[in-house]
Amino acid sequence: MEECRSCIKSGERCGTNTATERFSCFCSNGTYESTCPVLAPDARTNGQAPAEAPSRGIGTKSPLYIGIGVATGGMILFMAIILYCFYKNKLRQVLYKGLETDKEIETFIKHHGSITPKRFSYSQVKSMTDSFVRKLGQGGFGTVYKGKLRGDTLVAVKLLNSSKGNGEEFINEVASISRTSHINIVTLLGFCYEGNKRALIYEFMSNGSLDKLLGNNKNVSTEGINLTWDKLYQIAVGIARGLEYLHKGCNTRILHFDIKPQNILLDDNFCPKISDFGLSKLCLKRESIVSMMAARGTIGYIAPEVFIRNFGDISYKSDVYSYGMMLLEMVRGKNKNSTYEASQSSEVYFQDQVYKLIEDGYGEGIYSQLKDEDKQTVRKMALVGVWCIQTDPKQRPSMGRVIEMLEGSIEAFPIPQKPFLFSPTTSPHHSLSILSST
Repeated sequence: MEECRSCIKSGERCGTNTATERFSCFCSNGTYESTCPVLAPDARTNGQAPAEAPSRGIGTKSPLYIGIGVATGGMILFMAIILYCFYKNKLRQVLYKGLETDKEIETFIKHHGSITPKRFSYSQVKSMTDSFVRKLGQGGFGTVYKGKLRGDTLVAVKLLNSSKGNGEEFINEVASISRTSHINIVTLLGFCYEGNKRALIYEFMSNGSLDKLLGNNKNVSTEGINLTWDKLYQIAVGIARGLEYLHKGCNTRILHFDIKPQNILLDDNFCPKISDFGLSKLCLKRESIVSMMAARGTIGYIAPEVFIRNFGDISYKSDVYSYGMMLLEMVRGKNKNSTYEASQSSEVYFQDQVYKLIEDGYGEGIYSQLKDEDKQTVRKMALVGVWCIQTDPKQRPSMGRVIEMLEGSIEAFPIPQKPFLFSPTTSPHHSLSILSST
């Protein structure tokens, strides 16, 4: 049994060999009498290297992939934090700016309560317009709807765009018109201010805006409207009186900065009224020059000095320029409704026609077909228009002088030089939305 113990100690199995009938040690590499022999390390695998245990990792490159993944994830997280902080700060600025604007408007209303018109709630505005179903027109700062007050008084409700401007156009409108009282200035009957819901309520003008009569508004029919040269002349004089009042008749001088046919409204009797004071600027009467950080107005009617400061100082003469351009547009636009062909009416051709009319009183094209009385009216309007659009602001007349020229004899006034910039626009009229000023 000693042999069997030795076999078992060597880690193998001991048993009886049936061939020899003796105890034997059954080893992994054969049968031996007592113990298994000591083998070389690789003997049990027949000289082969032991099989490598299967790996449970992701390969030898796993540290590199892990590093790239961690770096990418960290970068994405960093960018997300940056964007979050940026937009959070942006939102805070917008909200703060909105709160500051609200505070400014409320302060203005409180301090000017004696001159501001009636304040309406937004629900009242919705009620007077039947929930904004009768649209009259649309401009750069809002949409105009037809409405009705109690007592069947018709009104025009201008609903300001909440995304436009910072409230300056609202304050400008209320502050400017509230200071006026003139037959040629539209009357502001009330306003609404509830956060970003802002509206202005005006007297209703049944004949719409002047551009409709001039044929600039293709969506409005002028059928049934008899627009004579005398009627157009009276409209021109009325606008001049309104501007002269803004410049000299108020306690505070008001510069409109957006005189154009779209902003001239006509009542039942075609009496013109200046409207839309969103770009206006107030200044003391003794101050003839104002400063602005950016241009304001409508392309085609903006005075040269407003966008190129080398042409001169910005003043009430800038409104005179806009009036002159509108006056020439009235001379030109009246002919759009007759045999005057737009294909012929290049800017140079129109300028030559106007100067021919001014110089010899005869004119060419459609002007040669006018009656003598109408020809004198058109010539006078053209002469005043060219004086008003002189490139040098100092050469332009005041609005008081313009009225004298329109109502006086044309022979009393010399023929002006052709302006360096002379181009009555026929393109769509859009007001510049830049309102920053000092």
